[in-house]
This record gives sequence, C-alpha cells and structure tokens, in this order.
Amino acid sequence: MTRTTSPPPGTARPLPHLGLPQALLVALGMVLSTDSLKTAPTVAAHAPGGHVLLLWVAGALASMVGALCYVEMAAAFPDSGGEYAFLRRAWGTRLARLYAWSRFAIMHTGWIALMAHLLADYATAIWPMGHGGRGLLALAIVAALTGLNLVHVRLGFLTQAMLVALVAAGFAGITIAGFSTVPAAGQAASLPVAGASGGLGTALIYVFLAYGGWSDMATLSGEVRGGRRAMLVVVIGALALLMVIYCALNAALLHGLGLAGLASATAPGAELARAAFGPAAAWITVAIVAISATSSINSTLIVCSRVTAAAARDHPALAAVGAWHPQRGTPARATLAVGGFALLLTAVSGLSESGFAAMVDYMTPVYWVFVLLGMAASIRLRRRAPKHDWPVRTPLFPLFPAAFIVLSAAMLWSSLTQLGPGALAGAAVLALGLVLERIGPKPAR
Repeated sequence: MTRTTSPPPGTARPLPHLGLPQALLVALGMVLSTDSLKTAPTVAAHAPGGHVLLLWVAGALASMVGALCYVEMAAAFPDSGGEYAFLRRAWGTRLARLYAWSRFAIMHTGWIALMAHLLADYATAIWPMGHGGRGLLALAIVAALTGLNLVHVRLGFLTQAMLVALVAAGFAGITIAGFSTVPAAGQAASLPVAGASGGLGTALIYVFLAYGGWSDMATLSGEVRGGRRAMLVVVIGALALLMVIYCALNAALLHGLGLAGLASATAPGAELARAAFGPAAAWITVAIVAISATSSINSTLIVCSRVTAAAARDHPALAAVGAWHPQRGTPARATLAVGGFALLLTAVSGLSESGFAAMVDYMTPVYWVFVLLGMAASIRLRRRAPKHDWPVRTPLFPLFPAAFIVLSAAMLWSSLTQLGPGALAGAAVLALGLVLERIGPKPAR
C-alpha cells in the first residue's frame, strides 16, 4: 500500500489529490472533443466498404493497446511529467527535452490556439463581431482559463470534470437527434467509397486524431489517489467510455445523414440538430462547441503545464519554471509560460485564416514520432529494470508495444505522404527544437 505525505513548503512536486471518479472525468476530457465531429466526414469518405463504425472500434482497441503500455510505465514511475518522464528514463534528457519542446511549440499550445479560434468562430454565428472581435474573444478565452488554472489545482480539475460532464451530455443530445431524424432514402448507395482505393491511411489518421489524447493521461499519475494501479482504471475506463460515445455518435450521424450525407457534410452535428430541433439548433450547436472547446483548452493547459514543469526541473537555466506553488498546488510559472505562448500563437494565427485540416497536418507527424519512441521506451525500461516494482504489466509483452511501434511507423509514413505542406512545417519547428537543444547547456548525467 502506497502512503503519501505532504512535502515541505517549496518542494517542486505535486500531491495526489484526485479521486478515481474525478480523475476518470479529467482523463476523458483529454480526448473527448467536438473535433470528432470534424473528423467524422473524412472517416466516412475513406472507410473501405463503408465500414465506418468498424474503424472507430478498431481505433479504440488499438489506442487501448498503446495506453496499456503507458499505464505500465505510469504505475511503475508515477510522475506529473507523464510521457516526458518515460522518455527521459529510457532515452536520456536531450530527447525528453525535444519532446517537451514539441508539446510546448507544436502540439499543446497550437491546439489551445486552434480551439480558442474555433470557439470564437462559432460564437460569431450568434453574436456577429467581425474579424478583430473574434481574435479578441479567442485571446480572452485563453487568458481566462490560464488565470483559472493559476488560482488552485482543485479549481482547474473541478472545472474540467464539470465541463466534461456537460460535453458528454451535448454528445448525447446530438446522438438522440440523429436517431430521431428520418434519413433520406438512397444516401448510402450514392457514395463512391474512397477507402476502397487506398484512403484507409487517411481514415485512420483522423480516427486516431479523435482518440489522440490518451498519451497525455500519464501526466495524472502523480496526482491520482488509490495506489499505483489506479491509473489502469482511469486510462482504460476513459478510453472505453470514449469508444461508446464515439460509436454511438457516428451511428447516429449515419442514421440521420446516411453514408454519403455524412461524408459530404461540413458540420454534421449542426445539420442533425437543425433537422431535429429546428431554429434552436444554432444555439444548441454553439453551446456544445463552446463547452467542448473550453474543456479541451483547459485540459491541454493542465497537461502542457505539467510537461513543461517537468522539463524545466531538468534544465539548470529554467529550474524556477518547474517549481510548484506550495499553497495553490499548481506549477504556476509553467502555467504562465504555456498560457503566454498560447496567447502569442492565438494572436499570430488570428491574423490569417487557418483551417482545421492545416492544423492536423502540422501536428500529426510529430505526434506519431513521439508515440513510436514512447512505445519503444516501454520495452527498453522493462529490459533495463527487470527487478523494478511493476504494479501493472502489459499483456503479451513485448508483442503489444512492438505491434504499436509498427502501427506508429505506418501512421507516421501516411501522415508525411498523404497530408499537406503543414506536415513539413511541423517537422521544421521540431528541427528547430533539436538545434536549440544542441546549442544549449549539456544535461547532467
């Protein structure tokens, strides 16, 4: 049985304060987002033989395999840095710092900016405010949530749990709308299925995008009560719930719009809500998107601040950024750094139009590079520390992580060959981080 004690004031470490139900909701919020409504049409257009639901189930099961490998490491080496801590133990500080850079400059802060603009764009559908007004609203959203996460650790997590519950209710409303709508006849038969001619890779890219936050759940390992096996319940439970939500949602979209209608839809959730609820659909859709975007930004701030704090503790020049506030229980300076950089990206991206697909291009290759390295880390750590206490063990080891390494390599290749020039931009920013790391101070051995 693991016993936790309060650290002395000023200690740069988090405390376990999350019960299992709250941790489960927070973990679910790291992956549940209305971006799944954006990905659903692309998946439908590229699903071989129109087997859309099969792809969503396969994506969930594959994600669970990868998540099991991360749960094993999180239970053995609990750390608020999550994936950063695993990579550091397995591959050294330099590569771990590069990972932290990718999250800070590409994945997390870019996602925060994207979701802030998405929320502002939907809000202007109800309250027209012009391009400048949308930009200011997006900045205000990021600033407000950054401030909220600075107040106290419990406030940030409590807000996240409440938002996730509301998002799940919104998805349930769209699902009900889909099954209560009478579909037009002949829609499914009219779709030329792109997946049959080689679009499976594209479909899987978007499926895994919707499930993609599971690797961030490991950042909760230092703050969850209930012993080191609690992370298994949190991570697998959240992914199981997500699979049910996404499959029910896509089944409703297929029922209400048909395969062809879903594949050609630009806003499938709004179309279903309009058909089922009439003029009130605009307000319902904006409310769901607003809550989901707020939840996504808040969870990303929580995750990125913890990864940034963990990386800063290992860098002599940035050690102060890694400190946790002794009264508030938050990595306050790291939260400020993440919020500040996200505000910068929000302001810059607000100067021009940036589409959802462009952001997918920008983030996807970098994501798969580090998932591949994370899976390899699970094998390396088990080999290097066979006598370490491993409370959770991955089934069929090393088959599961090895299979996910192959999958990650395939998805990385698909993202580089099938996505747009944004993929090269993401790779260039990652390369910049590599250059900065090489000219920076050498990490201590």
